[in-house]
Amino acid sequence: MQENEFFKDKDNFSEAEKQKASHSLWYYSWIRFKRNKLAMAGLITLCLLIIVAISAGILAPFDPNDQTLEYATKPSGFKGNVLVKKALDGTDFIPIKKLNNVTADSVFYVDYSGSDKSIAKSELISYDEAKWHQENEYLLGTDRYGRDILSRLIYGSRISLSVGVISESIAIFIGVFLGALAGYFRGKTDAVIMWFINVVWSFPSILFIIALSVVLGKGFWQSFVAIGLTGWVDIARIVRGQFFSLRETEYVEATRALGYRPTRIIFRHILPNTIGPIIVTGTAGLATSIIFEASLSFLGLGVQPPTASWGQMVFDGYKYIVAGTNYGLALYPSLAIMITVFAVNLIGDGLRDAFDPKMRR
Repeated sequence: MQENEFFKDKDNFSEAEKQKASHSLWYYSWIRFKRNKLAMAGLITLCLLIIVAISAGILAPFDPNDQTLEYATKPSGFKGNVLVKKALDGTDFIPIKKLNNVTADSVFYVDYSGSDKSIAKSELISYDEAKWHQENEYLLGTDRYGRDILSRLIYGSRISLSVGVISESIAIFIGVFLGALAGYFRGKTDAVIMWFINVVWSFPSILFIIALSVVLGKGFWQSFVAIGLTGWVDIARIVRGQFFSLRETEYVEATRALGYRPTRIIFRHILPNTIGPIIVTGTAGLATSIIFEASLSFLGLGVQPPTASWGQMVFDGYKYIVAGTNYGLALYPSLAIMITVFAVNLIGDGLRDAFDPKMRR
């Protein structure tokens, strides 16, 4: 009886082992990644930032480019009293101190300078007072042009994340292509590509990006092209090293013996086995790209005003720190950059540990 139970347990054990062995490397990597609480916190933070960027039009309380000069450099929590007027491009705010009287056709008020004025209701967005008379609250205050800082932070996340993702995608494409060629063919091909890599690597990254930005011009697409053309070196070297070791494995030798072409061997048999290091390096590069985009915008070479950009917001606000006032103008976008980069770095560290076979447990 005990012997039968032994064989029964043995059969169950074998089935469990078979089921466990059927899982892929990605399954175990995800299990190890989930165990890393800091990495999961970074992933959740990044997902929230992506949701904020996608839903900017819904979440932002104001248009990021709406200017109310009377409300320039107001502190956090400032409440404005405005009349909403029709405009050619939408609506316009008329800051007031108080309403004096409302008739069937006109509205009498005291403007922000203290003068008594009136406006016809036909010039307002509606005859409903709840719509044309608002008390707007600026949770994080306003900048020097009276624009809402919170709205500009929300829209700025679109620029930072999109430039980071697109530029790093360009860098990964170039790095994987050149690294695969150098690592597989070796010889003269490797020598030429490594010479090119060393030439690019000899320039400080930020100076190279600035030089490309000057050549390409200022703007959104120029930023991610300039950053992408300088961020591929690390990926190329890692892919090259991976190909050096993988091309000598038995399964690659078997594909050569079967007469498969180099393109098939590279992209179908070797490259899938280098995905782990590429993802880890690409994640680290994403954080670097976000910093570079902010640096370009700070220097006036990236996304141009009035488009909301975290780097441009830091540039507009750091002067107030020197003056000892309105610290939030530079502090809030700096915190946004720090949180985003920190979250991406946590994800990168988690991916590095998750794809490391020595960490399997």
